[in-house]
Amino acid sequence: MRRRWPLAASQQAFNRFRVAKVLAYAREGATPLQMTEATTDKTTDSITVPDILDRCEATDTGLILDEAPGWLQGRTLYGGITALLAHQAARLRYPDLPPLRAAQICFIGPVARNIAVEAEALRSGRNVTQVATRLTGEGKLAGNATLVFGNAMEANAVNTPKPEPIATAPEDAEPIALDSGHVPDFVRRMENRKWPMGRENIAVRRWVRLNEREGLDPVNELIALGDALPPGSLKAMQRPGPLSSINWSFNILDADIGTRDGWFLVETASQHAAEGYTTERLRMWNADGVPVMSGMQSVAIFG
Repeated sequence: MRRRWPLAASQQAFNRFRVAKVLAYAREGATPLQMTEATTDKTTDSITVPDILDRCEATDTGLILDEAPGWLQGRTLYGGITALLAHQAARLRYPDLPPLRAAQICFIGPVARNIAVEAEALRSGRNVTQVATRLTGEGKLAGNATLVFGNAMEANAVNTPKPEPIATAPEDAEPIALDSGHVPDFVRRMENRKWPMGRENIAVRRWVRLNEREGLDPVNELIALGDALPPGSLKAMQRPGPLSSINWSFNILDADIGTRDGWFLVETASQHAAEGYTTERLRMWNADGVPVMSGMQSVAIFG
């Protein structure tokens, strides 16, 4: 999900039609989607997430990347890849960083080609280092992020949530068809399976994994999947209208991330929606129901 920009009347009319279709999918529990000014990346040549990282060229201040074919939503990068590039830039400039603990990402403008990410350490203490990143496309600002890296310390407080009860294991869950023309191209780079959830819940929950993930660091895998679902408020919309992410923040709950066959349970749930904005809670569990990520997101609802 990314920022929506003013569109021509014809494009807005198309959006209203498209969102009506998406609302039908969401209420039927059929397909996880992202909402942008255009849904499908027409690029036939696509690359994997490991390929994206391999194509990143290190610079003195971060990285540059020509493009990430197959990972656009409309005219901009999928939010998970935007966050992933921020993390990669920080790692390239500061190779000795401790594990990633948290991140705050602000989506500012569209970005698709001639991507550059600059990283700068704000402060490095004995245990925690904070790094700010600035992402541009074609020389224009597209996103800012602050990433928090921290060493493990002796625990003075312990509060470990119980694993989420697994209603249906990912191996047994029903696959979600992604052959609709209304599905953004980046969603096709993931496998999605259903999770039983009543329509009274203003939330979306799915089993999700990357189609190609060989050699991918578990943290990068988590970041790439964390923004994959639409907001839960999609189920509460009274009429069709475009949606637009404003920001995304998340905490990684355990630096030792592990799961089974790449599967993660992902959920977005509306906490409050009014006056054109919704506050979303984002959560992720591994295949055994162990919590691995917790986050929040602000989304603008138009129409």
